[in-house]
Amino acid sequence: MRSYQPDLTPPWKKSTPVPEVPAEPDLVVEEAVTGFCGAVIRCEKTAQGPTVTLEDRFGKARVFPMEPRGFLLEGRVVTLVRPSAGGPVRPARTASGSVAVPGARARVARAGRIYVEGRHDAELVERVWGDDLRIEGVVVEYLEGVDDLPAIVREFAPGPDARLGVLVDHLVPGSKESRIAAQVTDPHVLVVGHPFIDVWEAVKPSSVGIPGWPAVPRGQDWKTGVCRALGWPENTGAAWQHILSKVSSYKDLEPQLLGRVEELIDFVTLPD
Repeated sequence: MRSYQPDLTPPWKKSTPVPEVPAEPDLVVEEAVTGFCGAVIRCEKTAQGPTVTLEDRFGKARVFPMEPRGFLLEGRVVTLVRPSAGGPVRPARTASGSVAVPGARARVARAGRIYVEGRHDAELVERVWGDDLRIEGVVVEYLEGVDDLPAIVREFAPGPDARLGVLVDHLVPGSKESRIAAQVTDPHVLVVGHPFIDVWEAVKPSSVGIPGWPAVPRGQDWKTGVCRALGWPENTGAAWQHILSKVSSYKDLEPQLLGRVEELIDFVTLPD
């Protein structure tokens, strides 16, 4: 009698037909063997066969052969193929890296809100997460600093159906901002922050075309000091518009900001 031998072939190697998906720029897939997840940035024809280059959220790029059943798209095994020449290119992701929903209408605004410290913070969040926020019906408002945060929270009157998320600049141990944030204890409020002195620093220097954000001596206005150190005109409004123009997606932002904004969106939109 023949003994039963279980099929130990990995699912991505089985011969059942799977969809062929053109490897269009910005399509986000997961390589089936390594688990590396990233957006398509190029396809190339090599002597060993076609390859695809993926770039993850942190800017790390890896090249993979475009083998049959070699990738996962939204959890499904697929075969990547080279896109047809001259074919339409439609981004599969929003600027934040989320799945794009063509034609989706903005949702009616939720009672919950996300507060950020200033106008520049709000503009950066809109630049990268605007599509996601409109679909989820989340409104972002900006404060002029967080000195009055406990009173602002009380005035908002958060609750289970009206949660409040707050993004704070320079939220590091021992800072003034950390002491203010510690005063907010309402369970329907989430206060998170990034370590940067100002949200300008959350933009990768390489995206702006500078070697790094300069150190500004204590006692100087930080933004003016940055302009002075970089040889830019001391017009912080114009400097910010220049910086913002260099941001096209989450790839231009530091991970310390990316994770915090996504955490706030989840907190405001997901049920308990």
